[in-house]
Amino acid sequence: MKFRRMFSPTIPSEEQEMSNPGMDSETFDAFIEQLRRYVRERLIPAEEEVIANDAIPDDILAEMREMGLFGITIPEEFGGAGMNISQYIETVKQLAYAAPAYRSTMSINVGMTGSALKNFGTPEQKAYWLPRIASGEIACFGLTEPGSGSDSAAMQTMAVRDGNGYKLTGTKRYITNSPHAKIGLIMARTSKEALPKNAHVSAFIVDMTSPGISIGKPDKKMGQSGAHIADIIMEDVKIPGDALVGGEEGRGFQIAMQSLDNGRLSVAGMGVGMGRRALDTAIRYATERKAFGEPIANFQLIQAMLADSEADLYAAECMIADACARADRGENILRKAAAAKLFSSEACGRVVDRCVQVYGGAGYLAEYPAERFFRDARILRIYEGTSQIMQLQIAKHLLREFEREGAVW
Repeated sequence: MKFRRMFSPTIPSEEQEMSNPGMDSETFDAFIEQLRRYVRERLIPAEEEVIANDAIPDDILAEMREMGLFGITIPEEFGGAGMNISQYIETVKQLAYAAPAYRSTMSINVGMTGSALKNFGTPEQKAYWLPRIASGEIACFGLTEPGSGSDSAAMQTMAVRDGNGYKLTGTKRYITNSPHAKIGLIMARTSKEALPKNAHVSAFIVDMTSPGISIGKPDKKMGQSGAHIADIIMEDVKIPGDALVGGEEGRGFQIAMQSLDNGRLSVAGMGVGMGRRALDTAIRYATERKAFGEPIANFQLIQAMLADSEADLYAAECMIADACARADRGENILRKAAAAKLFSSEACGRVVDRCVQVYGGAGYLAEYPAERFFRDARILRIYEGTSQIMQLQIAKHLLREFEREGAVW
């Protein structure tokens, strides 16, 4: 079956740009139906090859580019589909039903690097970089460092003025897609001193083939075969002045945090997609596996685990839908995105654990999928902000809102 791009670039009207309706609903529904079939007919059957080679096959990457998956949130005038946040996260949920490497490969393009340029880039930066991102040139997002993970404001990477441009020096760690990236959104200090509101941090859009950039050996991980992370080492990397995102120093932290809102919703959507796959797999196994002369699905304690999993996933879906709708209305969703990411990632952890339990002894064996689901899901509670950082973010903003308004809505 031939899977193809379901949309063609058009220039949106001024009214459409302001209201951000996203892709036409009829076209989007057709796209999602095609994506569902592509996931089940093409991506899931290829999972064994992805795991065996620790890589997505080149022909599948070419198909994903042809379908336009690397540009779904990029504005149409730059070659993308112009999806809104709700549509983007629904796409993530569908794609995450298959092995997580597929989502990881495209999500940085559309949810982190692409959104930062779309929201903060100069017209010239958008015109040059967004078509490249939409076409499927792999992007990465360089924030985390060896000594700064959750405390992202403590980064040590420096951007020092050099004539009309800058020199970048520093190391980024655990950077998704870095072994393959052609484009990088790199956060760096433009002041040695810490400034109020993290104004010492700036954002740069960087050609990853620039002299002075080297990539470390890809890290071996607990799960998520085919999705690669590695260090980015920068030694006096010369970049032009127009690499500064938005043309203004000191906005890097703001850009990173808004991009992380999208990233956290993407991880939340991923949790639902992975959880749905695990629950469907557990249900299928429970109806086929017999004990005491009948399917174990007839046993009430098995049914309880299935029911609790459905409740977890339904609650996560509702939270995500609300946060996405708020984002599409232009609301500040930092607290809502953190809550959705916290709940969905923890819920997915509970669901995959129950999946192993439904499988019993077989769930501990690598020949069955439950073991892989368990390993793949563990990172959801860590990246784009650990569960503990999400709790701190939620509580901090609750307390601020209560102090300011006397109530929290």
